[in-house]
Amino acid sequence: MRTNQVRQKIEAHEPTVGCFMGLGSPNVAELLAHAGFDWLVIETEHNGLDSAEIQQMLMAMNGTETVPLVRIPSANPVFIQRALDMGALGIVVPLVRTAAEAAAIVQATRYPPHGTRSFGPLRAERYGFDRQDYFKRANDNLLVVLIIETAEALENLAAIAAVDGVDVLYIGPFDLCLSLGWNPMELPFPAFEAVIEQVATVCRQHSVALGLGYGSNEELEQRRAQGATFLGYGSDYSLLANAARTGIAAFKK
Repeated sequence: MRTNQVRQKIEAHEPTVGCFMGLGSPNVAELLAHAGFDWLVIETEHNGLDSAEIQQMLMAMNGTETVPLVRIPSANPVFIQRALDMGALGIVVPLVRTAAEAAAIVQATRYPPHGTRSFGPLRAERYGFDRQDYFKRANDNLLVVLIIETAEALENLAAIAAVDGVDVLYIGPFDLCLSLGWNPMELPFPAFEAVIEQVATVCRQHSVALGLGYGSNEELEQRRAQGATFLGYGSDYSLLANAARTGIAAFKK
C-alpha cells in the first residue's frame, strides 16, 4: 500500500497544501496532481459525480506524489467504503456535529477489530496484488478529515477533536457562517476570525491538524500563523475563474 505522506506530515506538524476539485474532470485532476499539490479532494457533495467518475479521477492522479482524497456526500458508511475501496487515501466528511458521529466515521474507515469496514478494496488493493499489505496498513494509513461547519459542531468541538483517529478539523466558512446566523458574503470579519482561533486552540490541545482555506499569499501567512497545517488553496474552478478574470481585465484595460 502506498504510504500516505500527508498523514505523516501533519502528524509531524508540517504544513501541506491541497485543492478541492468540483469540476469533475479527470484531466483537471491529473493537471493539478502534476502541479505539485500535496493532496487533492474530489468533491462529491455538491456536484453530480457517480462512483465510476470518481474512480476515473482517482486513476488520473496515478503516477504522481499527490495524495487523493474524496469529500463524500455524507457520513453514510456506504460512501466511506466506496471512496476507500476505489483507492482514496482518505475521506473528507461534511456536516459532522457530534463526537458520536466522528467516532462512527473513524470506525467506518477501519477494519475489525478496530472498526466496522467491510473488506473488498478492489482497486485500492491493486486488484489483489497488494492485498496482504493493504490489509495490514490501511487502518493506520488513511486520513480522516472532518469539516466543522455548524454551530452544534462548535459546541461539541473538544469532544470531536478527542476522538481517536480524527486527523484534521477543516473549517467550512460558508456553512458555518450560515449556521451561526452570519452572512458569508461579508467574509472576512472579526467574529469569524475569533471562531478560527477557537478551533485552532482546540486542535492544539488535542494534537489534531487545523484545516483552513486561503486565496492569497497574505492569507496564507495569516493561516500559517494561526497554526493551520492542512491548507486548501482555492478550488479548481476558482483558480480557473481567477485566471480568466485577470487576463480579461488586463485585456480590457
